[in-house]
Amino acid sequence: MLDQKNDWNLKVRVWIERDGEKVLGPGRYELLGHIDTHHSISAAAKQMKMSYRRAWSLVQDINRAAGETLVEVSTGGKGGGGAILTPRGKEAVRIYESLLKKTARLASDFNKPARKSS
Repeated sequence: MLDQKNDWNLKVRVWIERDGEKVLGPGRYELLGHIDTHHSISAAAKQMKMSYRRAWSLVQDINRAAGETLVEVSTGGKGGGGAILTPRGKEAVRIYESLLKKTARLASDFNKPARKSS
C-alpha cells in the first residue's frame, strides 16, 4: 500500500460502460434524475442549463449504449410529449447511486489523516 501523506487525496470518478461505451457517468446520471423528476427531456435540459438538442442526443446515446431503453419518450398528443425512466432505467440509476456511495466511502477512508504509531 502507498505510504499515505497528508497532501495526498483520493478522487474517484465513476461511470458504467457496456461493450466499451459509456452508459452512465455524472452528467448522464444527473440528466436521468431530472427526467425522472420532471418527466420531460426539455425540463431536464433547462435544469442543467443544457440545450434540448444536447439532452436529446444524450438520451439517445444512453439508450443505444445500454442496449435497451432506459428512457422512454412519447411525442405529441394533447398534453405534449414526455419522457420517463423505464424500470430498467430506474434500476441503472439505483446501481449508479450505490457505486457512488461505495466509492465515496473508500475515498473518505483513504483521505482520513493517518494515525501515528506510538
